[in-house]
Amino acid sequence: MDRKVPRHRTFWRGWLALLFLIALGCGDAGAQEVQVNLPKVVLDGVPVQVTVTHPEELAPAGAPLTLRVGDRTYIAESAGTETLFEDVVVGRGDTIALADEAGTVLAQAEPNVIPAWFAILPSVVAIALALALRQVIPAMFLGIWLGAALVYGSVIGIWTGLLDIVTIYALDALTDSGHGSIIIFSLMIGGMVGVISKNGGTRGIVNLITRQASTPRHGQTATGVLGVAIFFDDYANTLIVGNTMRPVADRLRISREKLAYIVDSTAAPVATVALVSTWIGFQVGVIEGAVQQVEGLTESAYAIFLQALPYNFYPVFAVVFVFLVAWFGRDFGPMLHAERRARSTGQVSRPGAYTGESPHEAAEREPKPDKPQRASNAIIPIVVLIVFTLGGIYVTGVAAAGPDAPLREIVGSADSYQAMMWASLVAVLVAGSLSLGQRILNLAEVVDAWYAGVRSMILAIIILLLAWALANVNEVLHAGDFLVSVLGERLSPQILPALVFVLAAMTAFATGSSWGVMGIVMPLVVPLSWAVLAANDMAGDPAHMHLFYSAIAAVLAGAVWGDHCSPISDTTILSSLASGCDHIDHVRTQIPYAGLAGLVALSAGTLLVAYVYPWWVGMLVGLAVLAAWLWLVGRPVEIAEAVPAAERPVQPAE
Repeated sequence: MDRKVPRHRTFWRGWLALLFLIALGCGDAGAQEVQVNLPKVVLDGVPVQVTVTHPEELAPAGAPLTLRVGDRTYIAESAGTETLFEDVVVGRGDTIALADEAGTVLAQAEPNVIPAWFAILPSVVAIALALALRQVIPAMFLGIWLGAALVYGSVIGIWTGLLDIVTIYALDALTDSGHGSIIIFSLMIGGMVGVISKNGGTRGIVNLITRQASTPRHGQTATGVLGVAIFFDDYANTLIVGNTMRPVADRLRISREKLAYIVDSTAAPVATVALVSTWIGFQVGVIEGAVQQVEGLTESAYAIFLQALPYNFYPVFAVVFVFLVAWFGRDFGPMLHAERRARSTGQVSRPGAYTGESPHEAAEREPKPDKPQRASNAIIPIVVLIVFTLGGIYVTGVAAAGPDAPLREIVGSADSYQAMMWASLVAVLVAGSLSLGQRILNLAEVVDAWYAGVRSMILAIIILLLAWALANVNEVLHAGDFLVSVLGERLSPQILPALVFVLAAMTAFATGSSWGVMGIVMPLVVPLSWAVLAANDMAGDPAHMHLFYSAIAAVLAGAVWGDHCSPISDTTILSSLASGCDHIDHVRTQIPYAGLAGLVALSAGTLLVAYVYPWWVGMLVGLAVLAAWLWLVGRPVEIAEAVPAAERPVQPAE
């Protein structure tokens, strides 16, 4: 039987087929269009890269294309289907036009140009509000909102920028695999701490250490030693040392501000100079990428890193100053007031300070009074955490670099995030197994203790997420490019390292990221410093190569200083949370100490080494200046002598 299709169906099917063919044709035509690809935001007067995509037949590989920006002209050779124009300077009101060899305009674009100083405005606002309000979450939120609004360059950006906080910047920060690894690792570490606190392991460590560290001096020294011992990663260092030593510090009436300072000062400063750490692979990697831009430089990236190590003054001064402060028993500035408060009243935190944990939450983690308090129940999981982290770094490094690769290459190729997640999971399982095997806790109590520890890290995770979102805003606004453009060309051979330190420090303080600054500044500094030396007939001369190595070290040291001091830095935030210290109190009390170490590193170290004496003299002079300052300017904490630690009544910090 013949089946006829109704006319109305035939009519609509015909139209649908026609629309489908039109769509295909439009898609094909769109693929052939010439497009000028601009960043979301272009800073007025700051060089930017412009990429142009085009059909290959329009401009075959090697064919010249011209980019007209206002009254300026840029010429680049086509790579086939795209052409890259570098160091394009765009001003407000400029139109970008692409032309072929004959001068025919192929495409135009209207860039979103904003004043260059707007790039650092969100970070400046976030830092200022955090210090003024002592509330880091609202300050960071407002900074992100301001940056997200500036991207649009119009009043409507106030609303759309608010929505972009969660749909773009926070979401991008959360979905980054590295960030996700840090979140999981932090939560698992918090869970492990919750279990070893509940099973009496942490209290056992307190009892063990306080028998040896019965005074604040010994307690601070022990904390510093533990911080140096966990050298392989700054995140692991911060979380382990802060959570482990917090009960010890409370019992010895060491302020939470001092504990957070010690934890923070032995995290990134130690990891950045350790010969085997998760930092070294990244640092050597950015040096290698920059070295590839320089003709005539034949040294390997790792050799350059080792040559630069003696000129990396700030991390060394920051760590040594911790032990000087502990041994002299002297403090100055806001830290002196915090220490005197803790010694005289037992209040280890400022009244009204937010420590990230309520009294109820703290009580949940208290061990059972009728159960043994064995230090081994905490030491074993911590050792497992360290061993499995190192083992994971080695295993993943061997998988990437091969079993015959040298150790430095293995560490540089390792997946440290994967290693830390493995280690934290195994450490939690070991802590739970010890609790169950000794019948200190039952399964439900282990789960509850783990959850209590995880919950104590939620605030840290929220602040970390905001810090990463702010970093994303800074990247879109090209904050690092702006700071580099301000100082990047004002360098001479001798002053070069000092200005590089200032540039890296300012950028890291404003953005809260040391690794980000290294990645931004190092590709500029390596070729620039080599070019400056070459212009003065110093490149390759052993008598002047120390200026080149010092400039590279200044990038690393300045980035660590800025990261160490910045209120929006992830390690600064983690140090506050792991130590149970109000975040703004930590920043206020730490900046004078880190600022002093940074100033001495810049003057007695980097600057004078470039002009006057060798690096080892700079080390000795800098350390002598720090000791003299502490002795002359610092004041004793002034507490009553010889009260046994076990008899000291410690008032709750909350």
